[in-house]
Amino acid sequence: MPAASFMSRTPEETSRIGASLGRHAQAGDIFLLCGELGAGKTRLAQGIATGLGIEEHVGSPTFILVTIHQGRLPLYHVDLYRLDHVADVLDLGLEEYLEGNGVSVVEWADKAMEVFPQPYLLVTLTYQGETGRLIRLEPQGERYDRLVQQVREELGKPTLFRRSDTTLS
Repeated sequence: MPAASFMSRTPEETSRIGASLGRHAQAGDIFLLCGELGAGKTRLAQGIATGLGIEEHVGSPTFILVTIHQGRLPLYHVDLYRLDHVADVLDLGLEEYLEGNGVSVVEWADKAMEVFPQPYLLVTLTYQGETGRLIRLEPQGERYDRLVQQVREELGKPTLFRRSDTTLS
Protein backbone atom coordinates (compact mmCIF):
# COMPACT_ATOMS: atom_id res chain seq x y z
CA MET A 1 0.00 0.00 0.00
CA PRO A 2 1.32 3.46 -0.76
CA ALA A 3 2.03 5.97 1.93
CA ALA A 4 -0.77 8.40 2.71
CA SER A 5 -0.32 12.04 3.65
CA PHE A 6 -2.79 14.33 5.35
CA MET A 7 -2.62 18.11 5.43
CA SER A 8 -3.20 19.61 8.87
CA ARG A 9 -3.79 23.35 9.09
CA THR A 10 -4.34 23.54 12.86
CA PRO A 11 -3.22 21.70 16.00
CA GLU A 12 -6.80 20.44 16.32
CA GLU A 13 -6.59 18.82 12.88
CA THR A 14 -3.31 17.17 13.89
CA SER A 15 -5.07 15.82 17.00
CA ARG A 16 -7.95 14.55 14.85
CA ILE A 17 -5.55 12.57 12.65
CA GLY A 18 -3.92 11.15 15.78
CA ALA A 19 -7.31 10.26 17.27
CA SER A 20 -8.12 8.24 14.16
CA LEU A 21 -4.85 6.35 14.55
CA GLY A 22 -5.70 5.70 18.20
CA ARG A 23 -9.22 4.46 17.43
CA HIS A 24 -7.85 1.91 14.97
CA ALA A 25 -4.80 0.93 17.02
CA GLN A 26 -4.31 -2.61 18.25
CA ALA A 27 -2.19 -4.12 21.01
CA GLY A 28 1.44 -4.26 19.93
CA ASP A 29 1.22 -1.38 17.45
CA ILE A 30 4.32 0.78 17.07
CA PHE A 31 4.04 4.37 15.78
CA LEU A 32 7.40 6.02 15.08
CA LEU A 33 7.08 9.82 14.92
CA CYS A 34 9.68 11.94 13.14
CA GLY A 35 9.81 15.66 12.50
CA GLU A 36 11.52 18.88 13.47
CA LEU A 37 11.09 20.56 16.83
CA GLY A 38 7.56 21.98 17.01
CA ALA A 39 6.27 20.01 14.03
CA GLY A 40 3.42 18.48 16.04
CA LYS A 41 4.69 15.10 17.27
CA THR A 42 3.37 15.56 20.80
CA ARG A 43 0.06 16.94 19.50
CA LEU A 44 -0.31 13.86 17.31
CA ALA A 45 0.53 11.63 20.30
CA GLN A 46 -2.14 13.45 22.33
CA GLY A 47 -4.64 12.68 19.57
CA ILE A 48 -3.62 9.01 19.59
CA ALA A 49 -4.24 9.01 23.35
CA THR A 50 -7.70 10.50 22.81
CA GLY A 51 -8.46 7.78 20.26
CA LEU A 52 -7.41 5.19 22.84
CA GLY A 53 -9.89 6.67 25.33
CA ILE A 54 -7.24 8.20 27.58
CA GLU A 55 -8.70 11.13 29.49
CA GLU A 56 -5.63 12.33 31.39
CA HIS A 57 -3.29 14.93 29.92
CA VAL A 58 -0.55 13.47 27.75
CA GLY A 59 2.44 15.77 27.69
CA SER A 60 5.87 15.41 26.21
CA PRO A 61 7.88 12.87 28.22
CA THR A 62 11.16 14.60 27.27
CA PHE A 63 12.66 14.56 30.75
CA ILE A 64 11.11 11.26 31.85
CA LEU A 65 11.71 9.47 28.51
CA VAL A 66 8.76 7.04 28.89
CA THR A 67 5.28 7.59 30.29
CA ILE A 68 2.46 5.07 30.47
CA HIS A 69 -1.19 6.07 30.17
CA GLN A 70 -4.18 3.76 30.59
CA GLY A 71 -7.03 3.68 28.11
CA ARG A 72 -8.68 1.04 25.93
CA LEU A 73 -5.08 -0.12 25.53
CA PRO A 74 -2.04 1.15 27.43
CA LEU A 75 -0.15 3.94 25.68
CA TYR A 76 3.64 3.78 26.00
CA HIS A 77 4.74 7.31 25.12
CA VAL A 78 8.47 7.49 24.47
CA ASP A 79 10.54 10.60 23.71
CA LEU A 80 14.11 10.17 22.47
CA TYR A 81 14.87 13.89 22.13
CA ARG A 82 17.44 14.01 24.93
CA LEU A 83 19.30 10.88 23.82
CA ASP A 84 22.32 11.32 21.60
CA HIS A 85 23.48 7.79 20.85
CA VAL A 86 21.82 4.59 19.72
CA ALA A 87 23.43 2.88 22.73
CA ASP A 88 21.47 5.22 25.01
CA VAL A 89 18.25 4.12 23.33
CA LEU A 90 19.18 0.46 23.69
CA ASP A 91 19.82 1.03 27.41
CA LEU A 92 16.21 2.17 27.90
CA GLY A 93 14.94 -1.40 27.55
CA LEU A 94 12.26 -0.41 25.06
CA GLU A 95 11.64 -4.04 24.11
CA GLU A 96 9.20 -4.50 27.01
CA TYR A 97 7.08 -1.66 25.64
CA LEU A 98 7.47 -2.43 21.94
CA GLU A 99 6.57 -6.06 22.51
CA GLY A 100 3.93 -5.28 25.12
CA ASN A 101 0.16 -5.33 25.14
CA GLY A 102 -0.22 -1.62 24.43
CA VAL A 103 0.48 0.96 21.75
CA SER A 104 3.99 2.40 21.56
CA VAL A 105 4.33 5.97 20.30
CA VAL A 106 7.95 7.05 19.92
CA GLU A 107 8.80 10.72 19.35
CA TRP A 108 12.15 11.51 17.69
CA ALA A 109 12.31 7.92 16.45
CA ASP A 110 14.68 8.97 13.66
CA LYS A 111 17.45 9.16 16.30
CA ALA A 112 17.54 5.35 16.42
CA MET A 113 15.52 3.83 13.58
CA GLU A 114 17.78 0.78 13.50
CA VAL A 115 16.66 -0.38 16.97
CA PHE A 116 12.95 -0.67 16.14
CA PRO A 117 11.58 -4.01 15.00
CA GLN A 118 9.44 -4.11 11.91
CA PRO A 119 6.60 -3.91 11.26
CA TYR A 120 5.71 -0.36 12.34
CA LEU A 121 4.03 2.79 11.14
CA LEU A 122 6.44 5.61 10.31
CA VAL A 123 4.79 9.01 10.76
CA THR A 124 6.67 12.04 9.46
CA LEU A 125 5.47 15.56 10.22
CA THR A 126 6.83 18.41 8.12
CA TYR A 127 6.13 22.11 8.13
CA GLN A 128 3.94 23.50 5.34
CA GLY A 129 4.08 27.25 5.83
CA GLU A 130 3.67 28.81 9.26
CA THR A 131 0.73 26.79 10.55
CA GLY A 132 0.36 23.86 8.16
CA ARG A 133 1.77 20.38 8.66
CA LEU A 134 2.02 17.52 6.21
CA ILE A 135 1.55 14.26 8.10
CA ARG A 136 2.85 11.32 6.11
CA LEU A 137 1.91 7.78 7.15
CA GLU A 138 4.30 5.15 5.79
CA PRO A 139 3.14 1.63 6.61
CA GLN A 140 5.88 -0.95 7.10
CA GLY A 141 4.02 -4.26 6.99
CA GLU A 142 0.55 -5.62 6.27
CA ARG A 143 -0.89 -4.65 9.66
CA TYR A 144 -0.04 -1.02 9.00
CA ASP A 145 -1.28 -1.17 5.42
CA ARG A 146 -4.70 -2.03 6.91
CA LEU A 147 -4.38 0.67 9.57
CA VAL A 148 -3.59 3.37 7.01
CA GLN A 149 -6.56 2.20 4.93
CA GLN A 150 -8.84 2.49 7.98
CA VAL A 151 -7.60 6.00 8.72
CA ARG A 152 -7.99 6.94 5.06
CA GLU A 153 -11.59 5.72 5.08
CA GLU A 154 -12.39 7.56 8.30
CA LEU A 155 -10.77 10.89 7.46
CA GLY A 156 -11.37 11.02 3.74
CA LYS A 157 -9.01 10.83 0.84
CA PRO A 158 -5.51 12.00 1.80
CA THR A 159 -2.80 13.27 -0.48
CA LEU A 160 -1.38 10.05 -1.91
CA PHE A 161 2.24 9.09 -2.51
CA ARG A 162 3.66 6.04 -4.20
CA ARG A 163 6.35 4.35 -2.09
CA SER A 164 9.16 5.55 -4.33
CA ASP A 165 7.84 9.09 -4.86
CA THR A 166 8.84 12.12 -2.90
CA THR A 167 6.47 14.45 -4.71
CA LEU A 168 2.72 14.70 -4.63
CA SER A 169 0.82 12.63 -7.16
